[in-house]
Amino acid sequence: MAKYKRILQKKLIYNNPDKQKIARDMLERYTGGTIEEFNKYIILTNFNKYMHAFADQCNSPIQSGSVMSVVHGDKVNVSMVDFKIGAPTAALIIELLSCIDPQAVLFLGMCGGLHPSLQVGDFILPMAAIRDEGVSEHFIPPQVPSLPTFKIQKFVSQMLVDDGLDYRTGVVHTTDYRFWEFDEEFKQELYQERAIAIDMECAALFSVGFVSKVPIGALLLVSDMPLEEGGIKTKESSRKVFSEFTERHIKIGIRSMIEIQEKGEHIRHYRW
Repeated sequence: MAKYKRILQKKLIYNNPDKQKIARDMLERYTGGTIEEFNKYIILTNFNKYMHAFADQCNSPIQSGSVMSVVHGDKVNVSMVDFKIGAPTAALIIELLSCIDPQAVLFLGMCGGLHPSLQVGDFILPMAAIRDEGVSEHFIPPQVPSLPTFKIQKFVSQMLVDDGLDYRTGVVHTTDYRFWEFDEEFKQELYQERAIAIDMECAALFSVGFVSKVPIGALLLVSDMPLEEGGIKTKESSRKVFSEFTERHIKIGIRSMIEIQEKGEHIRHYRW
């Protein structure tokens, strides 16, 4: 076992000084911020509108790098990073953040609702993600489930309950397959899986977070119902979702991060 442990650890950024040096440089270059500016509690997003809303709430500027952007909300000890869209960049941001050893990371993402009882604006707290993307297999064997950090999900759940908001739990299908909505065979597979929602990042975030010792959870907002007639997200419907639900989504995320800080619980359980 010791032999395999040494081989595995040598691959990981947090245990490889050469990789860590490059990762720190990339984090600064890609986001436009310095390592010293990053807070230990991180919110991840895919959306520029979320960045502006967070910046307004925290009265902090948006910094942009060559690929991503960041806002450092120092008053709440939380930084928000827009890492853009897709599993490859999701895996990348987790690896880069591992070099600053964050205490907790929360992804505020959007998803397509698959269960007919859902509607746009509902919150989903994923308990697991199906790894139908091509990134996580580079980090961990395919038979390993992709799971969020339980304690982070617990804190987010409590914030939702405190606000009197209903939410759903279940398995999210993460895919890098675009326009799957027109593939009947793929949609049949989704039904057989009993996945509650579909997204493009969760499996990569959870799997790489586990491997890289980055505790991460997610709170997803149902932005469309792609299996229903006329339910695929459009420019107009997307605009409506942002205007109605962005502020609430972000406030829950910030409060969850603050609660974790104030409780002072140890989030990470295992070290490999």
